[in-house]
Amino acid sequence: MQTVSGKVLIFSAPSGSGKSTIIGRLLERFPQLEFSISATSRAPRGTEADGREYYFLSNDDFKARAAAGEFVEWEEVYAGTCYGTLRSELKRIWDKGHVIVFDVDVKGGVNLKRIFGAQALSVFVMPPSVDELQRRLEGRGTDSPETIARRVAKAEQELAFAPQFDRVVVNDCLATAVAEAERITEAFIG
Repeated sequence: MQTVSGKVLIFSAPSGSGKSTIIGRLLERFPQLEFSISATSRAPRGTEADGREYYFLSNDDFKARAAAGEFVEWEEVYAGTCYGTLRSELKRIWDKGHVIVFDVDVKGGVNLKRIFGAQALSVFVMPPSVDELQRRLEGRGTDSPETIARRVAKAEQELAFAPQFDRVVVNDCLATAVAEAERITEAFIG
């Protein structure tokens, strides 16, 4: 892929690790960062809105856009549920001179790091334990017990990807994890 000289920050983690909360704090602290909104073929959850948390596409539309080469990267994360990064989203952010922040699953994070190389810093947010991860997912109150069980099983596999990231931030204390993410970000964006 042809890219401009802009930088990208890639955050990945198992669901419930606190990644989105950490990213939210970074976006508040660093005005030059801008969140890359991913596209997904899943339905919105809770108060999620199209164009804010995700671009919600039908499965057919998602696959058609993928076939047309409109994604930098995409994958079927769960059976029938795809996630990906639209090329138009990168252009939108880089045209403003901002640093792109990705919040993606671990395979997407590894793929984006491969694509962007030295332009990217990849950060894996590690939960303190799988048991704590399950408690956090249950505490959200947004998923069924079956969905939580599937996410926990997936998390156990995703933890094996941590060594493929540039940095690992353990989120056992949110304030400490945010401070570490701020230090990493400041060093990267200069």
